[in-house]
Amino acid sequence: MKFPFWISAGSVARSPSSVLQWLQAVAPGLAAAAVVATTARLAAQWLPWGLSEVLLAVWLGLVIGSARWLPRSTEPGIRFAQQRILRLGIILLGARLSLVAVAAIGVEALGLVVACMVAVFAFVLLVGRLTNLPPRLVLLIGVGTAVCGNSAIIATAPVVKADEREVSFAVATITLFGTLALFFYPLLGGALHLGDSTFGIWSGVAINDTSQVVAASAAYSPVARDVATVVKLVRNTLMAPLILLIALWWSRTEAAAMAGAAAREGAFKAFPLFVLGFLAMALLRTAGVIDPSGARILDEAAKACILIALAAVGLNTRVGLLRAIGPAPFFLGLGAAALLAVLSLLAITTLSLEPHLP
Repeated sequence: MKFPFWISAGSVARSPSSVLQWLQAVAPGLAAAAVVATTARLAAQWLPWGLSEVLLAVWLGLVIGSARWLPRSTEPGIRFAQQRILRLGIILLGARLSLVAVAAIGVEALGLVVACMVAVFAFVLLVGRLTNLPPRLVLLIGVGTAVCGNSAIIATAPVVKADEREVSFAVATITLFGTLALFFYPLLGGALHLGDSTFGIWSGVAINDTSQVVAASAAYSPVARDVATVVKLVRNTLMAPLILLIALWWSRTEAAAMAGAAAREGAFKAFPLFVLGFLAMALLRTAGVIDPSGARILDEAAKACILIALAAVGLNTRVGLLRAIGPAPFFLGLGAAALLAVLSLLAITTLSLEPHLP
């Protein structure tokens, strides 16, 4: 199933029935995510303690998804909302920022992102060697923690020829700690009295998956969300060159010839094309094509897309499946996540990294 914008007018004219089948396939799950998101938005307005609608949407989705109250026919639409609708929301967020702001945040965070990636990889590889964990599993957990969550794992797996069990364990580990971070980071940020920009950089550097970064930062504040989104996109774009480096390193350490085609394919898949859409929206805002009133409208649309996508994240998370991780991968993932959280926060506060949006 592809995103509607990717369907050409010619393909629609040649095969309108396929488009109708696509709509019928994604409609139930997309509707379920929209209902959960709407419920969360309405309920958040009445809760006296001001629980964020984002966290409430994920919680509701987790409860419904883990209880398996929805039929299997909703699965395609839920996946579509989690992946494509989230990317659309991120693209629309670009209208809030000028290219100057994007460049300022990205340049300030780049060094920190690279340093944290190196530290986490070194930690994971060292601990993996000491505990005799399968090297492919160790590498996948390192990639998922340091870069961009499950999408990095899926892109790296064919490059190192990981089997399904290793991929499943790595995905479960990253999902577990990313989900925990989604709820605990806003609480820790509030307890530590972190500024909005500081929390945005921290969550953008330290939380695994893009959806989890957006959820945690949006629960903190709109400014934190904007900063975290830019920082996370910087991490995502580093995935493509990292895939090529992993392919080179793996071929040498394993004394095997790495297929260049597999590495190139993995790097291409790892590059987040929606980053270009985000930058295009920022360019339109910088050029004045999108005025402040238009930016506000697009921001509301972005919020709606993100809320629906994060409701889908909850619906698609099966808490029971996380029990199959096993103790060794669990503690490796825990150590990597803790190291990344502490190291990045210490660096941010020590270096006083807090970009001010123009």
